[in-house]
Amino acid sequence: MSAERFLSSRVRPISDSLLWQFFNLAKTVDNVISLSVGEPDFLTPWHISEEGIYAIEKGRTYYPPTLGLTRLRSGIVRYYERRFNVTGYDVSNVLVTVGASEAIDLVARSVLNPGDECIVLDPGYVAYEPAVLLAEAKPVYLKLREEDGFKLTPEALEACITDRTKMIILNYPSNPTGGIMTREDYEKVIPILKQHDILIVADEIYLELTYDQKPYSIGSFPEIRDQLVIVSGFSKAWSMTGWRLGYMIADADMIHACNSIHQYSTMGPATPAQFSAIEAIGARSDSDIEHHFESFKNRRNFLTAQLNRMGLYTPLPEGAFYVFANIKPTGLSSYDFCLRLLQEEKVCIIPGTAFGPSGEGYVRMSYAYSLEELKTACERIERFLSQFDMKLETEA
Repeated sequence: MSAERFLSSRVRPISDSLLWQFFNLAKTVDNVISLSVGEPDFLTPWHISEEGIYAIEKGRTYYPPTLGLTRLRSGIVRYYERRFNVTGYDVSNVLVTVGASEAIDLVARSVLNPGDECIVLDPGYVAYEPAVLLAEAKPVYLKLREEDGFKLTPEALEACITDRTKMIILNYPSNPTGGIMTREDYEKVIPILKQHDILIVADEIYLELTYDQKPYSIGSFPEIRDQLVIVSGFSKAWSMTGWRLGYMIADADMIHACNSIHQYSTMGPATPAQFSAIEAIGARSDSDIEHHFESFKNRRNFLTAQLNRMGLYTPLPEGAFYVFANIKPTGLSSYDFCLRLLQEEKVCIIPGTAFGPSGEGYVRMSYAYSLEELKTACERIERFLSQFDMKLETEA
């Protein structure tokens, strides 16, 4: 007899992510090159790690405040002001979480009721839909188009809004597409979000990795301050994936509500990790961010050029560290393309359908890996493509 009979109706609709299915499958293949997971290959900068070590040496291993260390919360406010010109917040507006994913989950559970609708971008990050389903709400897919640069457009937004719409989850720069939103792009959709009084959850964890334009936070619009939750973390720009450090910036009432759940579940990231995060968001770390940024930009340029040369149309990503390559010329589904590439050439990438129905015909590759790995992966991908009668696409 199985324990399945005890499972709640909330968890039954949650299926295993294709992302992690392929990641785990790759672990069973010898000599595999995996471009599957968004994990920078850089070590955490030593001066950041050293602060965590120093905290342990000094016995700073006690329970932290559930909201997070005050110095860290204050530092996050100053960081957003210094790097992105977002003002008007103080420590009462910050909650430190176990990664950015916990912040998304906390907001969904604090806000959504059964029957409410939450707009999720399609393609979009794999954690958003499950967070909505676990809150017993309904995800509504907003289809992003390659010809729009995978941006949120006012027309697409209006088409998704109903009288049940309560929340929207944005992610720019985007995982998986690499798309961004400029100030001008936000100016077109904010009046709509304001008019319908929709809670905006903006996952900006890749904001530092905006390549060809100045990074722009939606938090720069004061008129939506009371209906905005900014979510971010330390994993990407500082190579701190395993430290499990995230945060949210929001109206104090929202912070209080989310902390009401947070304090009974995770209670917050480890105290030594929070001391390291204080070091990470200081000005001393700006040079680390710049070093990682330049490396990712070079890798982006290399991988995009190679894939287009092979006949896989791949728009130049404007942010994050992923390419979203169009594999339609092969005639394969996204799943079959990735499975065969793994089996035949030992390269692991992720089907676009892992990120929503509109991902069919695309694959996601991470360039958070060394140039040497990317070069070898490209050689294998080109050998794999040689069996298909493909015509080079010149436009999307």
